[in-house]
Amino acid sequence: MVDPGDVDVGKVHPGLVEFTFQWAERSSHREEAGSLMPRTLESQITLEKTPSYFVTQEAPRRIFNMSRDTKLIVVVRNPVTRAISDYTQTLSKKPDIPTFEGLSFRNRTLGLVDVSWNAIRIGLYALHLEGWLRYFPRAQIHFVSGERLITDPAGEMGRVQDFLGIRRFLTDKHFYFNKTKGFPCLKRTEASLLPRCLGKSKGRAHVQIDPEVIDQLREFYRPHNIKFYETVGQDFRWE
Repeated sequence: MVDPGDVDVGKVHPGLVEFTFQWAERSSHREEAGSLMPRTLESQITLEKTPSYFVTQEAPRRIFNMSRDTKLIVVVRNPVTRAISDYTQTLSKKPDIPTFEGLSFRNRTLGLVDVSWNAIRIGLYALHLEGWLRYFPRAQIHFVSGERLITDPAGEMGRVQDFLGIRRFLTDKHFYFNKTKGFPCLKRTEASLLPRCLGKSKGRAHVQIDPEVIDQLREFYRPHNIKFYETVGQDFRWE
């Protein structure tokens, strides 16, 4: 799923089966598309993730046509933090890009935010969700808090397991907080195996942004966040 910074989706048997947008792009028929997924037994759940699903306009219809019983999981985080994280990742690959402030605003003095910049537009969660709700009922979509996934990974994963209708297997004993990376890592129960952490590209220190720029973006996102909270019935407390 997406942090939309980094959030995900799909299903073939009861449970969660994700279907890559790239596969759907090349497939003209549902049967052909479904054949590209791995075989799933009745006792299994197959998952597939792609961060771009949630913000790809054609994805809801294509996934619905593959399986209207699909269960969707979306990881969301504070859209301002998400945009800064997005910029930090891009800057590490393209050090000559414009400043974060320059990309964020069409006119900062007038407070005109540039929603055409992808890092800003992705954070308009309520807008993207509208497309999914045209095809899937709210009950088939589960939202994971990116912030709580860091502070309480077992709790968030417990709710994911409840959503999928499976027993709670992942618990506190499967996680430990990696102070160097700044987020939890997954512990294996087998003593011979090393813990599993996200790669080097994750956990970078964010670039320093003018606090006034952050305040302006918070005000910009505030009404969008409130609409999102009301739609999903969950307050993520990003304000």
